[in-house]
Amino acid sequence: SSCRVCNNKFNYNQSNPQMSRNHCPNRTVIGILNQNGTFAEYMTLPLSNLHVVHESIPDEIAVFAEPLAAACRVVEQGLVQFRYSDDGEECRGGDRVAILGDGKLGLCIAEILGREYLLAQQKQQEQQNGSGGIAPHAPILFGKHEHKLDLVLDSGVQRRLVKECYTNEITQEEVSPHHANQYDVVIDSTGNPNGLTLAMTLCRPMGRLVLKSTCAAGVKGFNSAPIVIDELNVVGSRCGPIDRALELLEGNSTEGVAENGVVVSAPLRMEKYITESFPLSRVRDALECAAKKSTMKVQLVMAD
Repeated sequence: SSCRVCNNKFNYNQSNPQMSRNHCPNRTVIGILNQNGTFAEYMTLPLSNLHVVHESIPDEIAVFAEPLAAACRVVEQGLVQFRYSDDGEECRGGDRVAILGDGKLGLCIAEILGREYLLAQQKQQEQQNGSGGIAPHAPILFGKHEHKLDLVLDSGVQRRLVKECYTNEITQEEVSPHHANQYDVVIDSTGNPNGLTLAMTLCRPMGRLVLKSTCAAGVKGFNSAPIVIDELNVVGSRCGPIDRALELLEGNSTEGVAENGVVVSAPLRMEKYITESFPLSRVRDALECAAKKSTMKVQLVMAD
């Protein structure tokens, strides 16, 4: 390939294959960029894009590998640290994390980061025998719908309605001092251009603002001053490791996420996100169902 990214003309870290995976300028993206989507019985793609799906993972669960991989990208980039003591010193507690958005991606991020938090908590307790140090802070998922927030009840995250961020829950004009500038890392996965404004307000000075939303509409009257004044670190985060997502899905049939034989969280049950499945012959019905606000995930069954 003549691509400068894939041939490492920029001399980036050789151990960082994500450069080629995510940032080759000649890449195509299924259903998005110079590559048809998958509403068909057959399609073609490079062999390097194929991943072996363990026989224990049903097809209807395997398709969640992509959104889970995008959630895993936050961990892969090292954007959140749930610290624990490796050397016997006092634990510092780690990052205070806020996740904005209770759509599919926001919920997947909550599933992943909640389990990362529980593992860090377990490791700290084992290291310090349950005494001393500051426990890691549980990430908080802010959303608009209680029934969606309930889907991650056992993931390890705390759940809050986004209206609780404001001094007045009805007008939602001023962010409460209990939440303003209180979070080390804020992840915007709202899919709404206005989510960025709230995210900037929640993030502490010199904190990290992670953008998962790709809103083409932009923000009318967007004010970038808080980014400059508070010296926020703004980081984009996109596609992630499919292989890691498949490893997590393979654990669906187990009793939970374990570390050293100790179960610290519930199993990752992705079937709860499936609203309805349709055969390919009913693709129009599937699209109508997908357009409803109450819909989480619609699946097309391509063959019997």
